Amino acid sequence: MSSSFEKYQKRRLISSYFSVVISISLVLFLLGLLGLLVLNSKKVADYFKEQIAITVFLKDTAKEVEITQLKQSLALAEYTKSATFVSKEDAAKEHQETLGENFIEYLGENPLQNSIDVYILADYVTPAKMEEITNELKSKDFVDDVIYDKPLIAQLTENVKRISFWVLVISGIFTFIAVLLINSSIRLSIYAKRFTIKTMQMVGATKKFIRKPFVWKSVRLGIVGAIVAMIGMGVVLYYLNESFPQLQLLGDPLLLAVLFIFIFLMGVLITWISTFIATQRFLNLRTDDLYY
Repeated sequence: MSSSFEKYQKRRLISSYFSVVISISLVLFLLGLLGLLVLNSKKVADYFKEQIAITVFLKDTAKEVEITQLKQSLALAEYTKSATFVSKEDAAKEHQETLGENFIEYLGENPLQNSIDVYILADYVTPAKMEEITNELKSKDFVDDVIYDKPLIAQLTENVKRISFWVLVISGIFTFIAVLLINSSIRLSIYAKRFTIKTMQMVGATKKFIRKPFVWKSVRLGIVGAIVAMIGMGVVLYYLNESFPQLQLLGDPLLLAVLFIFIFLMGVLITWISTFIATQRFLNLRTDDLYY
């Protein structure tokens, strides 16, 4: 009978530890994913910004040397990510593939112009800077026109600011929720042992002596939970990097290392503080209050 009861107690204890580890792992995993989003939100925004091009249309009278000089100056410009020359013949072929018919035969001539597609670095993709670049290019005599999607730039800039703000707000809220959830799991675990705590206190054990094994046990569970969470984050990060290599999610190992260390420390600190507070509460309770 005694042996059966001991096995039952041991199963309950293992189940309790398992529940705490799973709770900590899930919360830290979600917190880590949010951290990855925060760290890479700028990369994602920059990626979409750098897909926007300024198209410089050249006059038919533009000389070869002028075009060559413009291409070289654009390639060396501080705001340029890449610049591609598109001849009127290549543009015509692209339009024919899109339309599915030869419009040159219908019109009798090629109405398109030579152009240069300039892809801008993300830091320069703002309404003010794009307008400044456009005016600079338009000032050249052999440039016929310069166009880009103004409404899209304005909307993208506004949306990036709005999304960045809300990501920070949600990160703060979620961090607070993560602390509460882990704290609740630890408190429930300690609550199940409140009579053991009070019994040790009644036979003369000091508060520090009673608290120490509970704190270290919880910290170990926090470490295990943090490790499980970091493994899950690593798997997700690897999958995302393989699926979207253009985002270069592994491009900054130092920031990723800081994030993983943060998750590990969160697992240790929250469990330590929660256990300390929970055990202190039951140590300060009267014996009669333990039943409520």
